[in-house]
Amino acid sequence: MNIAQILLKAYQLYPDRSAISVGTDVLYTYRLFFDRVRYLATAMREDLYLRPGDRIAIAMPNHPEYVVIRYAAWYAGLSVVPINSKLHPLEISYMLKHSGSTVCFVFKNFSGESFSDSSHSAIVSRVIDVDSNEYVELIDTRQPIDMEDRQPDDLAWLFYTSGTTGKPKGVMISHHNMLMGGVSYLVDVDEVRASDSIIHAAPLSHGSGFYDLPHVMKGANQVIPRSGQFDPNEILDLIQEWNGVSMFLAPTMVKRLVQIQEVSQCSMKGLKTIVYGGGPMYVQDIKRALDILGPRFVQIYGQGESPMTITVLSKAAINDSSHERYEERLASVGLAQSVVSVNIVGQSGHPVPVGQPGEIIVKGSVVASGYWNDVAATRATWVDGWLHTGDIGFFDGDGFLTLIDRSKDLIISGGSNIYPREIEEVLITHQSVSEVAVVGQFSEEWGESVTAFVVLLPGAFADKQVLDEFCLDRIARFKRPKNYRFVDFLPKNNYGKVLKKDLRQLLISKRN
Repeated sequence: MNIAQILLKAYQLYPDRSAISVGTDVLYTYRLFFDRVRYLATAMREDLYLRPGDRIAIAMPNHPEYVVIRYAAWYAGLSVVPINSKLHPLEISYMLKHSGSTVCFVFKNFSGESFSDSSHSAIVSRVIDVDSNEYVELIDTRQPIDMEDRQPDDLAWLFYTSGTTGKPKGVMISHHNMLMGGVSYLVDVDEVRASDSIIHAAPLSHGSGFYDLPHVMKGANQVIPRSGQFDPNEILDLIQEWNGVSMFLAPTMVKRLVQIQEVSQCSMKGLKTIVYGGGPMYVQDIKRALDILGPRFVQIYGQGESPMTITVLSKAAINDSSHERYEERLASVGLAQSVVSVNIVGQSGHPVPVGQPGEIIVKGSVVASGYWNDVAATRATWVDGWLHTGDIGFFDGDGFLTLIDRSKDLIISGGSNIYPREIEEVLITHQSVSEVAVVGQFSEEWGESVTAFVVLLPGAFADKQVLDEFCLDRIARFKRPKNYRFVDFLPKNNYGKVLKKDLRQLLISKRN
């Protein structure tokens, strides 16, 4: 099997339907999309001398050719290494070298520092700008090769983790993993019609790129914003132009979209679904989003090792405000998706009772087989067929999973376990608080003490005393923050996740 077969089927069924659009304009029908893919695949094999199993990298912002290159590489039997173009050149060069990528596709004025090592030796043999004549010549009309047959376990997508701790690791996603991930979307997350569109507002190198699969399966339209990135005003404009719109957004993006829509009051008629994930969405924030954008939300929980496919909180659950445990369900990440098994285990490795927190483990047909060229990390993370996520959570009696925190973010103070997420859920409801992140700080007396980094709303006021009293009314005294740091912003990575390691490092540097 070859995951590119889903494009072949879409071309056969819907040759004249819109396949890839830029802004409000259709760029390629499925006929043109498929032709472009097979011509580029032929050039990859014949002009770039790539062979089945070779890796090619894509280090560019969202762009229509991003989608073309992905499918062309798969068609030719190659593996794709998606790289966020906003990363530091040293991070990009590490991923290129570690993956053994021989060709890298970029877009305009990309830093040459990324393509050489410390001795100035070239890391990749070819760097091709999709805005160049070189790229245009690769997609010249020619006799195309046949699609390369691949085995289900062959590598298709070598996704590098964000590297919030240590060097990023290359997660090996197979053709079968990707196929099952696309099917899981259609079964568990949302229906897709050929007349629908997905707006790629989040990076194609991450979750949004994975969601291109179910939309190609159904012959739907892929819309690339002209800016190539998330601009809430631009997204609202696109919602006015396209029908059956869905998109994947990180919670921070949802929050920005809500803020703009509160002022603009645009019609949401074209918007079908917003899938959110990739970080905590606080109950107060999703309630506000439902008020402003309507009952259009689905939440997913996944990791790079099981991309977008561990649990799902459906529209039905999110919109069932009459349920007796509605608040608890909104705070959860939903039920296990159909293609995985999910369990909670304690330190002994045995399952824990309902309601008791432990580490989340998962196995199934979408879960990666391991890390590229890293046997030790693979053995530590995959145990007896189960992926150990490093996330802490618990099941309720109905099977809904609630995330508490990453295991590395757990604060142990005076011998008590404190989960930052619980404190953040409280502080974010204060009328003066815009954002908050809670971390542990070294304490000679307690081992660790709770420190809250707080971003206030413009013009708002709150100090330690105000927030301390607010917490004491809502959570146990030992959980409340001992220290507050009021900051202008929280450091985030390119996917909108708060970088708690940077906050902890700031506390260490201040102590020293």
